[in-house]
Amino acid sequence: MNFDSLDLFPQILAGVQALGYSTPTPIQRQAIPPALKGQDVLGIAQTGTGKTAAFVLPILQRLVKRPRGRIGALVIAPTRELSDQIRTTFQALGCQTRLRSLPIYGGVSMAPQVRDLRSGVEIIVACPGRLLDHIRQGTIRFSNLEILVLDEADRMLDMGFLPDIREIVKHVPTVRQTLMFAATMPDDIRTLTREVLRAPITVQVDPTAPAATVTHALYPVDSHLKTDLLLQLLRYTETASILIFTRTKHRAQRLGKRLERAGYPTTSLQGNLSQNQRQAAIRGFRNGSYRVLVATDIAARGIDVSRISHVINYDMPDTTDAYTHRIGRTGRAEKTGDAFSLVTREDEAVVRNIEFVLGARLERRRLNDFDYQRPALPGKDNGFPGQRQTPRNQPERAKTFNNWRGRIRSEGNEGLYRLRSQ
Repeated sequence: MNFDSLDLFPQILAGVQALGYSTPTPIQRQAIPPALKGQDVLGIAQTGTGKTAAFVLPILQRLVKRPRGRIGALVIAPTRELSDQIRTTFQALGCQTRLRSLPIYGGVSMAPQVRDLRSGVEIIVACPGRLLDHIRQGTIRFSNLEILVLDEADRMLDMGFLPDIREIVKHVPTVRQTLMFAATMPDDIRTLTREVLRAPITVQVDPTAPAATVTHALYPVDSHLKTDLLLQLLRYTETASILIFTRTKHRAQRLGKRLERAGYPTTSLQGNLSQNQRQAAIRGFRNGSYRVLVATDIAARGIDVSRISHVINYDMPDTTDAYTHRIGRTGRAEKTGDAFSLVTREDEAVVRNIEFVLGARLERRRLNDFDYQRPALPGKDNGFPGQRQTPRNQPERAKTFNNWRGRIRSEGNEGLYRLRSQ
């Protein structure tokens, strides 16, 4: 199968050709034909498999001949970054259709969004919290909606958005086409599927195993030596762009500064940044101004940078699913990539689970000229394993709490989730 065989309108096929696409990915081959027929689709596919185009193309095909100025499609995504990424895909594939798309999320003023809604758009790409704000204030209506998409539905459930999704569904027409995509199928997703999909066609592409184009390696190390080992690893590894994951936003910020001092163009992505700062960080990482991006799981969701050569787990994730999501950002679009993980004795359980899913033992590596026996220095922040909560930290903690309280007021559920998780 190729895209020519899908009978897409010429304006849409022109967008496909302009991006250099010729052969659909497995998820696209399975999902696009039933979606073009108007059937509900449940797609199980991990990040980096081409699932965005699997729903963007059917939406463009359905709306291109419809009257303009009415919202015909709604895509719900868990994060601002993913919303922007999806909107960019609509613009690229629909460049000759004149269909207008609008991202809606918190962290920015509602006024420009209301203005754009009044001017008329055909496609909305939204995060649940801000979308509910518009619905409750009557600034958005879906009486003409034809297609609803839930992207990364399992991530939205992890982030506590299930009540919001159910509330949003009450405000869209019951007669509609619904497409849902997720990387995993927990029980809550199965329940949601029964609630919002009608006789769906289920398509599945490697739902649990990470991409075969990624090489995995573990670097066992004591916690206090992590940062030094990371610096040594970067010195001896040929890389393009590097995405490094930490457990908390404080570690992301501090590790980013440490790498910058070591001479690596680095930016960090974490919850304390404004929306403009977040966009600038991602833009700089995407265009190569920054070689390294240090991020938390939540902050990194929705990042789509094709040239990421390495994903490094400075801190191991808690679950196999989280590991799969992290490393899915390298080895994309049939390119190869590397996933390095700095593991301590406390990570043994999650490593065993990952090896079970992969069906193979992961390679353990050691750097020959690294001193693994160096003891931790008393009273020093050795590799910053955690910031101690002492009385002198309390003013800063109070300031952080006040900042978050303001963000919760402005961002609704999205801000509340970041406070709970980071």
